[in-house]
Amino acid sequence: MGAGLFSVVGTMLLPGLALLAQDWQLLQGLSALATGLLLLFWGFPAVFPESPCWLLATGQPARARRILWHFAKANGVDPEDSTEEGSSLAMELDMLCAGHPQPRHHSVLELRHTHVTWRNALILGFSSLISEGIRASFLHSLFPSEPSFYWPYFLAAGLEAVATVFLLLTADLWGRRSVLLLSTLVLGLASLLLLAGTQYLPSWTVLFLSVLGLLASQTVSALSSLFSAEVFPTVIRGAGLGLVLGAGFLGQAATPLTKMHGRHGFFLQHVLFASFALLALLCVLLLPESRGRTLPQSLQDADRLCHSPLLRGRPRQDLLPLLPASSLGQE
Repeated sequence: MGAGLFSVVGTMLLPGLALLAQDWQLLQGLSALATGLLLLFWGFPAVFPESPCWLLATGQPARARRILWHFAKANGVDPEDSTEEGSSLAMELDMLCAGHPQPRHHSVLELRHTHVTWRNALILGFSSLISEGIRASFLHSLFPSEPSFYWPYFLAAGLEAVATVFLLLTADLWGRRSVLLLSTLVLGLASLLLLAGTQYLPSWTVLFLSVLGLLASQTVSALSSLFSAEVFPTVIRGAGLGLVLGAGFLGQAATPLTKMHGRHGFFLQHVLFASFALLALLCVLLLPESRGRTLPQSLQDADRLCHSPLLRGRPRQDLLPLLPASSLGQE
């Protein structure tokens, strides 16, 4: 969620940078320079080290040990101290390194051999695609005529910030699946109401439903990414998250349909994505709840994240006495 807030800040600052540059070529050069600096920093392991968790999950304990020792020394901790916790960690890493294990790299194509993880990936990717694709329909309902560039831009950025704050307040309290289900429900209802009654509803109602639908789409998109990071195992977490984000970008590719002649493209797009939103609502019920669970390390661990009931009732308690009252009185 912190990355989402940084994304909002960058989105807000970009028009100001463009105003200062006054030239798209200069702006493109500044963006390329920033990207080049990031690529340069990523090449230094001391700045962006590899994840020790991923190294251990893929059978590379020696590299994980070096990085963990680097972290310890950077924080002023002696990794070779004689404390019980430090010695147990060092002993465990030494045991893992003793057999000279071979690295076990995994591909995202191994999802085909899983029983549950492939379904979770499909549902989250589908939710991300719908949330990104339907956003253009809400913007078109909000601005029927061609608006100024800045109004939709800043509105989308502001709603993204609101969605991020909403997730910070509710994702841990209500659970990931419950919030995703609620957001998908609001997304589908707002889309259907706009589809059926745009010509009959008051202007303030259309405005409210459009903004509510945009907020719900931002929430579903952000939560799909967060959910993916907790559902995919460590060995393919980056690739799985990339699939879900890629599905969202694929949904954004449907935006030009709203510009087709005669509004037929907009109507068909709205009908299609509204129907898909209802289908996504049913699919979300099949997802597991990841709140309070440890992150899966292997594909087998991810398959153990099975579907759990949405509403868990209290366990029934047996309140019957062990002995009837008559026998207690006789004693």
